[in-house]
Amino acid sequence: MRTFRLQLRFLLPLVVVLVGAAYLALPIVDQLTLRWFARDLGLRGSLVASSLSESISDALQDPKGRKLQQLFNRVVEDERLVAIGWCSPLGELLVRTPTFPRDMSCADAERLAAGADANLLVRGGRVHVTAHEVTAESGPVGRLILMHDLSFIERRSLDTRRYLIAMIAGLGVIIALVTMIVAQLSWRGWMKGTRALLRGEGLVRPLGGGGSPELEPLAMELRSRLRDLEDEYRRGQSNGDAHWDAQRLQALLRTQLRGDQVIVVSNREPYLHEHGEGDTVIVRRPASGLVTAVEPVMRACSGTWIAHGSGGADREVVDRHDRVPLPPGRSDYRLRRVWLTPKEEQGYYYGFANEGMWPLCHVAHVRPVFRESDWEAYRAVNQRFADAVVAEARSDDPVVLVQDYHFALLPAMIRRRLPRATILTFWHIPWPNPESFGICPWREEILQGLLGSTILGFHTRFHGKNFIESVDRYLEARIEHEHSVVSYRGEETFVEAYPISIAWPTPEEEAAKPSPAECRRELGERLGIPSDHRIAVGVDRFDYTKGILERLHAVERLLEKYPQWQGRFTFVQVAAPTRAVLEEYRAFRARIEAVAARINERFGAPGKEVVRLLPQHHEPDDVDRLYRAADVCLVTSLHDGMNLVCKEFVASRDDERGVLVLSRFAGAARELPEALIVNPYHVEEVADAIHRALVMPVAEQRERMANLRSSVREDNVYRWAGRMLTDAARWRLRERVSERVQRHGEQGRTGTTG
Repeated sequence: MRTFRLQLRFLLPLVVVLVGAAYLALPIVDQLTLRWFARDLGLRGSLVASSLSESISDALQDPKGRKLQQLFNRVVEDERLVAIGWCSPLGELLVRTPTFPRDMSCADAERLAAGADANLLVRGGRVHVTAHEVTAESGPVGRLILMHDLSFIERRSLDTRRYLIAMIAGLGVIIALVTMIVAQLSWRGWMKGTRALLRGEGLVRPLGGGGSPELEPLAMELRSRLRDLEDEYRRGQSNGDAHWDAQRLQALLRTQLRGDQVIVVSNREPYLHEHGEGDTVIVRRPASGLVTAVEPVMRACSGTWIAHGSGGADREVVDRHDRVPLPPGRSDYRLRRVWLTPKEEQGYYYGFANEGMWPLCHVAHVRPVFRESDWEAYRAVNQRFADAVVAEARSDDPVVLVQDYHFALLPAMIRRRLPRATILTFWHIPWPNPESFGICPWREEILQGLLGSTILGFHTRFHGKNFIESVDRYLEARIEHEHSVVSYRGEETFVEAYPISIAWPTPEEEAAKPSPAECRRELGERLGIPSDHRIAVGVDRFDYTKGILERLHAVERLLEKYPQWQGRFTFVQVAAPTRAVLEEYRAFRARIEAVAARINERFGAPGKEVVRLLPQHHEPDDVDRLYRAADVCLVTSLHDGMNLVCKEFVASRDDERGVLVLSRFAGAARELPEALIVNPYHVEEVADAIHRALVMPVAEQRERMANLRSSVREDNVYRWAGRMLTDAARWRLRERVSERVQRHGEQGRTGTTG
């Protein structure tokens, strides 16, 4: 009924418009009709003059003109003639009927008859005037003026007008009724068919033993348009104002993934169990940006995390299926540990992943090393993790989040075992340009493995562009650059940028933190830093890509160039040990320690070192206190996918104080323009930026930090995960629709064949 009312609202104005159009057309029709009749009256007048010419010649023999008057009086009795006048060759009006206008001369009549509009009002009625020359054997004898009645034309025009209006109105009603009936039937049929299509049902309906794909054009269009809708949705999501948190992420998982299982795969586990004093087991959270980002997601979705069990007491706390509930004291999600032998760990992790892929992707002036034995171990361990994913999957279509460069082969391995799985691979480090990537001897295998992903994410669009160009260079694949989709061997991979972030602290967590002044006092007491010193901090792993060496050179140059900071400035560098079994990392640490010692010898004093190097693991709460105590945070990565240290520093400064000095080669630089952006290779520029940060007015600090905090708060880790999982949900819906369309289409073709 509602649809019917909506159709009436459309059709009634249509009828009104048609009738109005008829009224607007009537003057034009009347004008054309009048011209046609005027032409006919002119021809009729010529005929009358021709037929009267003989009689007029005879009547002219009467010198008194009585015969001519009688002739005209008889002729004017014709209902279509109003008046007749006779003009001499000299233009004098000699004879006229009583109805001929008394004030009209022959010249007036001739001029009126020759004009474009030969109509005239006579006794309240319109007449048409024509002038005709009458000739005898001797030549022209005069001019006959005829006035024709036009009232019959008006009567016929009125009848025509009525018929025209009635015809157009009737035609409009018929069109409206037909349109309404067709629209009603079509609307019901298309809506019913579209709903069936979206449910994956009834696309093909057997009729008389055959099949008719009644919505096949719509199905084909739907497949091509869904991707456009996904693009628009992502743009809308990226501009959304709603705040993302754990509750919203959980709601998204419940509504869009509808309880589908979520499995995370990473090399590093979120918690390690180590032996403490005596027989105790302590729990430690490793220093890792990946763990910082992904662990809140797992808490929100209650999924399964598969990781390498590397802690000394890890085996002692798992059940018989190698699982342990996390976080400690709660059961928000479960961790499945995979065990590796020392040889496997050496080849897969330290060898191929960190001596090969890590320097290759970071382009940080360290030569990558590729060994055949490392590659074999890497491939075997990837297969081991693929087996674990299949074992943990409760269905044939789980959502699998593969994390980082340790598992480049894993997506394709999972795809072979679970073809219907939705695989999201996130590459946490940069992706090099095609020329640099071409160094890898197994570049085709790496690309093929990653293209087993449903969605492949990078921190920035630039890294995604490098990946697509690498595929274009080394594989035979179809690439849709507009939609960032790579089609390889019948499977599609969507390549997108998902800038990673951190979990923003809740109001309760912020309220429980000690004040910045208290943190500063504690840090000063622990490290012996005078209360009047300005403090800069760096928090990293001992890794050559983090720019720690360049940072120390900038501190040394600061003290040389701005001597007022000598004796008033302390730099605290937290450097968690990592990959110490690799010679490159041991040599790098030794070099850092040597440079720090040199700076302390030049500008420090015993017990008052300028550089405080803390080469041990720090718990997240300890790092947060360090951030809150600092005046400046230095993030000088030589090449980084994102770097979450800068975002952690921003999140810790609820007092809106402190200055962030950030490398332009960190992915976060694109999101945090209010930081002091520097080139870490330019020592002078970094030294000047540190000085500027130390002298920056409080008002400017607050303005910059407020903007930074707003950006990090909105673009938090839940938004990062939400965007990826929303894209995964929409991709799953599209795949399910396509599968059902294909299945029903095949059923229809089978029915037709039968």
